[in-house]
Amino acid sequence: MERQFLNIVILLSFIISGCQQIPENNSNTIIQIENNDQDIKQIYLDKEDKLLSYYSDIWDYILMKSSYSSDNLDEQTLFYMNRHLQDLDNFKEYLNDSYYFLFFVVEELEKADMPLEFAFLPYIESNYDPFSISPSGAVGMWQFMPRTGRYYELEKSWWNEDRHDPFKSTEAAIQYLKYLYERFDNDIYLTLAAYNAGPSFLDRQIKKNQRRGLDTDFWSLDLPTQTRDYVPKFIALNELILNSNNYEIELPLIPYEPVVAKIEIPGQVEVLTLSEFLNIKPELLYKLNAGYTKWASAPSDKSIFYVPIEKYDYFQTSDNPFIKTNQVNWISHLVQRGDNLWSLASKYDTEVRIIKEINFLNSDLLSINTTLLIPLSKTESNNFIPYELHIVSEGDTLWSIAYKYNLEVKDLARMNSIRVDSYLQLGQQLSIGNKNIHRNIESKKRTILYSVKQGDNLYKISELFDVSIKSIKDINKFKEDTLRPGQIIKIAIRAF
Repeated sequence: MERQFLNIVILLSFIISGCQQIPENNSNTIIQIENNDQDIKQIYLDKEDKLLSYYSDIWDYILMKSSYSSDNLDEQTLFYMNRHLQDLDNFKEYLNDSYYFLFFVVEELEKADMPLEFAFLPYIESNYDPFSISPSGAVGMWQFMPRTGRYYELEKSWWNEDRHDPFKSTEAAIQYLKYLYERFDNDIYLTLAAYNAGPSFLDRQIKKNQRRGLDTDFWSLDLPTQTRDYVPKFIALNELILNSNNYEIELPLIPYEPVVAKIEIPGQVEVLTLSEFLNIKPELLYKLNAGYTKWASAPSDKSIFYVPIEKYDYFQTSDNPFIKTNQVNWISHLVQRGDNLWSLASKYDTEVRIIKEINFLNSDLLSINTTLLIPLSKTESNNFIPYELHIVSEGDTLWSIAYKYNLEVKDLARMNSIRVDSYLQLGQQLSIGNKNIHRNIESKKRTILYSVKQGDNLYKISELFDVSIKSIKDINKFKEDTLRPGQIIKIAIRAF
């Protein structure tokens, strides 16, 4: 209350100095106040100009809306609080990982009429990392398992994994949380326990206590250690964030306003091309659009991207190259054991005839480790781009070859996966053609440890983590395919 009173006093002094009114709707007005530091503050007034609330940042908004009280600071909760308090700089950075997503999560929770404290859940699940994959196969900020993801229409294809998509997965997670919240009588702690351990399991534990005449609150149930720790972790975050002044914690500045904008672009879009146009690092663009698991969006009539809101105006200019369809037509594929023309045509949504025609193949047989140029779809707009090879001869340099074919040296080097200062060998083959043909982004590898379960085999594990059996065997140096329950193996998962 003291903090709220202080905010109101400050605001009233702002109001006296003058302000500009901007109607929001029939009942409320937003007053924008520019102080000496050029910061814009917003005050919400009702139709009688009575002060409703003031939100200096996202934390202030959550605090004002929260019903949290410090009544469950048990020993385990204090343990998790102290872990954060040991390094406040690290804790601030930990909270700031939600910068691009927290406002959206809070908005969606409010639309669903859910407690805003649930916005702290992704910190526990993944530290707001949309690329996160757990050892059990849970994916994304909200750690959806495949079955739950499918139930909430989080789709997976060769191009997309919606469980990684921070915005689609948030919408799905809040639907799921709302279902659990209503199923367990609006009890936040039971909702969290059900999210972690599963609603059916929690129901069984509640009924077990009912039969014994015991209490059925979270603290009275017989739950796995992981679930018993889950709620104290959540309470610890609530206490430290919502009572940050008591612990001398400086919260990161995350504004109570959108920091990303949703845009729609005709056709398929290459991520590198878009990041270069926006002048941002491709890693950031991939983070905001983590549902795209390849180097481009899927071949379709339109692509949805989220970009930093300050970049939105780039799409309003007349020189915006994405106004018309910006179709990405080609990809290079390195032939691996087991590949054939029919499986590749199916994978890339094209035809065997087209693959053979583009690559001048006279037979249906493929050679391992050769590179095929493949059109990404069989639409009529896939006009063939000539695929040429330059055979390095005496006196050739990257600069002279680039000049001959009207290419940038850096593009020629990138197309052929070599350095600009690389030494060329006589007879070496260099790919010459559209500079986007070979611009594949190779996935960064993140190695995780996985404990083999009863009934697991290499095929099942490869499907779970979307990796090849060969990659599992190679990283673990397996000489045979037999796995033992409890065996710890390495898996190199893909994450940009």
